Parts: sequence; structure tokens; C-alpha cells
Amino acid sequence: MHASARLAGLGWIAALLAAAPAWALEFRSVAEAGSVMYDAPSQKAKPIFLVARGTPVEVVVSLEGWLKVRDAAGDIAWIEKRTLADKRMLIVTARSAEVRSQADAGAPLVFEADKDVVLELVEAGPPGWARVRHRDGQSGFVRVNQVWGL
Repeated sequence: MHASARLAGLGWIAALLAAAPAWALEFRSVAEAGSVMYDAPSQKAKPIFLVARGTPVEVVVSLEGWLKVRDAAGDIAWIEKRTLADKRMLIVTARSAEVRSQADAGAPLVFEADKDVVLELVEAGPPGWARVRHRDGQSGFVRVNQVWGL
């Protein structure tokens, strides 16, 4: 391969890496209890199901006051933008998530959270960990492979 062709190829790779933040996922959480998920972006559309307050969702599309979102199960539906909060919540996807005092598998266990329990994201921790808080006030670090919403 000619040197200039290799440099051009490297230029494309660098451009793709520079654009990576544009691919970053956007997560929000449901602010209102019993928010309705619809099959289209309209209150006249077919209601599909109700979603609990605090449930994290991934924003797929934003359209004039409506968001197309994906939940932890992979289901996609539309929800009114006003019913979502910027506060980040995570949902336990493992059978049981171990929340530790520090971001270390050997650190003391603070508490365990069962599957489908919602935890508040306090901050991203070291790679592979997130600092979370339970609604009762307990906090600690959980492995990111035990939760969804990051």
C-alpha cells in the first residue's frame, strides 16, 4: 500500500474516533409515576404500557416534545418529553447486584439489590464501576455489568 493511501486511511480512522462522542448514549429517567408509553408520538396514539417512576430509558429519537425510548428489556416506545427527568437512574439487571463500599470486588458489601431494583446514579466510578444510592439512603459502588442505564 502506498504511504499516502495509508495516511488517508489513518485520517478516516482519526475522524471516526473524533466523532465518537456524537454516538454517546443519552439516558433519562421517568419523573412521573404511571407515565404512558405510546406506539407513536401523540396522545391519540395507542397506549402500550405504563412505566414506573424512576425507570431509566435510553433516548433513541427526539421529536417536538416526544422521545422515542428503549427500556432495559429492549422495548421501544414513545413518551412525552415532559414526563422525563435529567436525574440518572440505573436498574439492576443481574439476579442480585452487590453494592460495595469501594470500587473493588474485595471491598466490604454495603447491600445487595435484587433484579429490577432502581438505584440512583451518583457518579461514574473507576472503569467498570458506578457509584449509586438506594432510595433508603445507602450508597456504594456497583459493577456496571450488573445494572442498565449507563
